[in-house]
Amino acid sequence: MKIVTSLSFQGQCREAFEFYAKVLGGRITAALPYGDGPPDMPISDPKHKTWLMHCWLEVGDQALMGADMDVGWARNIEKPKNGFDVTLHSPDVAEARRWYDALSEGGTAVMPFGETFWSPGFGALVDRFGIPWMVNTTPAPGWQPPRG
Repeated sequence: MKIVTSLSFQGQCREAFEFYAKVLGGRITAALPYGDGPPDMPISDPKHKTWLMHCWLEVGDQALMGADMDVGWARNIEKPKNGFDVTLHSPDVAEARRWYDALSEGGTAVMPFGETFWSPGFGALVDRFGIPWMVNTTPAPGWQPPRG
């Protein structure tokens, strides 16, 4: 089984997924615009023709899906994303910090990246596309949290 998170945007899916591919070292294997759909698809606004109805990003053996949605198609799409985070885990604190720094550029830091009682490096953010992320460093065997 594979569980894949699907992210929704309002016209920024292609830009977001190209950014995620660059940051995470992944590869977009599908990017299908609504304009390439069947002729009877009810797409009335010309701007929607270039929006993506399906995007797939592969990063190693993991993946993210995405699509552009308008307010008439997806309830509350215009509201801030809530109730989930895309979470990245790495055993390498430098790699985790690099992901955090890149993803947070133009976004909002929720919890600055740093050592915690459970991890040598953790941070939370909302990226410039409104997607919430957590970046976590998996502790090596024997790692101990800082004593305070």
